[in-house]
Amino acid sequence: MVSQLKEGEFNPYYGIYIAKAESPDIVKGLQSSQKEFVDFVQSIPEEKFTHAYAEGKWTVAEVLQHIIDTERIFAYRALCFARNDKTSIMGFEQDDYVPYSNANNYSKEELISDFVSARSNSISLFKSFTDEMLTRIGEASGSPMSARAAGYILEGHQKHHFEVIKERYL
Repeated sequence: MVSQLKEGEFNPYYGIYIAKAESPDIVKGLQSSQKEFVDFVQSIPEEKFTHAYAEGKWTVAEVLQHIIDTERIFAYRALCFARNDKTSIMGFEQDDYVPYSNANNYSKEELISDFVSARSNSISLFKSFTDEMLTRIGEASGSPMSARAAGYILEGHQKHHFEVIKERYL
């Protein structure tokens, strides 16, 4: 786990993702994981893109759209927390997003482009934060979260799904 995070900066549920963040520098971690992930997705055969490994499971395209959606949601959370917005942010139900994502109708190139855009926006956002902004804490899904925890979650969440795709889809 990224050692600079303190108890109370995130719900323990997110520990699995935070543990996958490799760099204490959020921006560097987001940048390096972006390149690695894009290279990986480009290598996935086209015929596997709308493949689900079991009945009722997401396709690779849906997993990618889920990563993009999560990127946008957690970047928004980080922005709110960094700006000291004390509004409690509701959670989101990932399984409710997928049927309405239209992911299987997008090409691999379109989803990669969308991921790169979302990640580039996150990188720009985290570059703008001061150390003080990164440690500000807000509330999301009924639990405390710091802006920096949201950044580490972004990197780790993407890496988690990278591993799932490799293990179960290819």
